[in-house]
Amino acid sequence: MICRFSALTDPGMVRSTNQDAYHIDQKGRFFIVADGMGGHAGGQEASNIATQVISSYLDKNWLSNQVSPAMLEQGFWAANQAIIEDQFTHPERSEMGTTAVMVMFRQNQPWYAYVGDSRLYRLRGSDLQQITEDHTWVARAMRGGDLTSEQARVHPWRHVLSQCLGRKDLRQIDIQPLDVQVGDRLLLCSDGLTEELSDSVISLYLRSHPEDNKAAAALVDAAKDKGGKDNITVVIVTIEASRRE
Repeated sequence: MICRFSALTDPGMVRSTNQDAYHIDQKGRFFIVADGMGGHAGGQEASNIATQVISSYLDKNWLSNQVSPAMLEQGFWAANQAIIEDQFTHPERSEMGTTAVMVMFRQNQPWYAYVGDSRLYRLRGSDLQQITEDHTWVARAMRGGDLTSEQARVHPWRHVLSQCLGRKDLRQIDIQPLDVQVGDRLLLCSDGLTEELSDSVISLYLRSHPEDNKAAAALVDAAKDKGGKDNITVVIVTIEASRRE
């Protein structure tokens, strides 16, 4: 795939530090967003470890015979183990963890992988679709019919993760092929964006700003205007053409 891309991260209006991290491969091969937790130092460290370890693993093994789903899975497991080892070395960060969501374009097939509630959206024409399903208590309750989307949006447990990187009991890394077409726009974001802006508002800003850097800035500014209670990170990827590697 040939794509253009832009990214922006901001601490928001309340937090004194930014525990989000992102990685953009300058060759346009993969993109990662991570949202750390566990105290100022812990959250920053966890999200940075995740983005660095995953990107390093992919870069190192890119030309290997390893199939793409296995490559993504091993990259996430390596990040999980690296965070656990850092927790052991630094007991003051023992509660740290992070979400991670990513998109990879390899061997002419896009893939996505994620753990936690950082999200991937796809805008196709005027239709914005959430591709990932949050690994949270409220998302599970919604799938079971116990909560409506309106109830979930204000539920006091909406930030309670069922899975994240940095846990010995990690059991769920969702990895799926991603359907994209020329003209599609992908949005990877932390929940600092989706906590403040509805999907309809996100769609409006993406459609109103065809330039990726301006769209990213507009989304971050809009989330801050709505309160900006958490760190806000967005990565926007626009598919310009398809190609065979």
